[in-house]
Amino acid sequence: MKESDLMTEPRQTSAEDQKVPLLYYCVAGGKAVFVLAVFRVLAGPFTEDIFGEELLPMPTWEWVVFSVTPLIILWLARRPVDWEALSGERMFFKIALTFYLLYALTFSLFQGEWILWVGVAAGLSGLSGIYYLNHRESSDAD
Repeated sequence: MKESDLMTEPRQTSAEDQKVPLLYYCVAGGKAVFVLAVFRVLAGPFTEDIFGEELLPMPTWEWVVFSVTPLIILWLARRPVDWEALSGERMFFKIALTFYLLYALTFSLFQGEWILWVGVAAGLSGLSGIYYLNHRESSDAD
């Protein structure tokens, strides 16, 4: 079995005996990472408000990990069948990638966090990938 077949290979769910593609587990993981990223951004100011000092500094290297996760999911879903299956999740990926891009760009420019330029590149690559896959899908439909 090829690695690319693993994304569309169904997995049995125990409750309803319905088959769910592995791609949906990846999307759920991407959503969980996005929630953690938002929490991580808000944790620094929150601890400063509550405890009077910032216990967690603003994210740096972990933000790169956050911003790369949608890019990995997009790379795994690059086949037309998988990309079509993600039709309902595309807006989520655009929002997440834009959020990652804006955070990384802001803090790399104004605070000199050079590691965040990798996050900027990942955000731009992901948004470009979404544009490319959407364009490829629309040209295939013609």
